[in-house]
Amino acid sequence: MASLRDKQQFARFAIVGSANTALDFGLLFMLRSAGLPIVVANLISSTTAFVSSFVANKKYTFKTEGSDLKRELTLFIVVTLFGLWILQSIVLWALTPPLENVLGNHQYALFAAKLLATVVSMTWNYILYTKLVFKRSTNSSGR
Repeated sequence: MASLRDKQQFARFAIVGSANTALDFGLLFMLRSAGLPIVVANLISSTTAFVSSFVANKKYTFKTEGSDLKRELTLFIVVTLFGLWILQSIVLWALTPPLENVLGNHQYALFAAKLLATVVSMTWNYILYTKLVFKRSTNSSGR
């Protein structure tokens, strides 16, 4: 059973993730409307959301002040970029064309594929942020 602290942490993660997702989606569609290819637009939008995500997750979601910043940042980069650049790009590449055939509209297909890609990467991120990146020290009191 999840503790109240775990539920609050997940709620904070959801808030941070929602804000960053809105930023990511907004930039993706703006860049696509400017003519950039899907993967390039996704790399730019997800990188911008990435910077915002590290700061917000460290300070607000997981509250790991006084921790090893270099370790957290390195692990955050590896976990997040794999989720954003590899997992999301694979999902976008694999799902956008067939969804376009089903939905009959490229923008709707891109939106649906990006939404599914975001769910995949956010699930990946939460699990690994909790277990690896922002892992609480067993010596921390009240954490």
